[in-house]
Amino acid sequence: MSTKIFVNLPVKYLERSKEFFTKLGYSFDPQFSDENARCLVISDNIYAMLLVEPFFKTFTHRQIADSSVSVEAILTLSADSREQVDELVDRALASGGSPAAETQDHGYMYGRSFLDPDGHHWEVMWMDMSAAQEQG
Repeated sequence: MSTKIFVNLPVKYLERSKEFFTKLGYSFDPQFSDENARCLVISDNIYAMLLVEPFFKTFTHRQIADSSVSVEAILTLSADSREQVDELVDRALASGGSPAAETQDHGYMYGRSFLDPDGHHWEVMWMDMSAAQEQG
């Protein structure tokens, strides 16, 4: 069984979010995109559905978290190297994102983070798996 994951995220301005993630090098699946949603392709099996807040609200009776004062989730992306972590986070910051936390550098594991324009918390992590196994 091949499982895909679709993370649904509320956004205030759909085009702003599309422009931000396009600048980070991601693409969108037009089949699952319209005036209410953009399907952000993260990998072959991972997608983020960026949904305008009124449309997002049709899927829940609960309040949408105010990401300027609370965290609803931390989304973590893996990277192939420390350099790739820096490259992606630097692009995010230059494209309208803001820092989310201090850099984490444990030698065998390295990560940085950013908040997208809607305040969603993204981590980008690299780990040397052979060194991590020695640590554990």
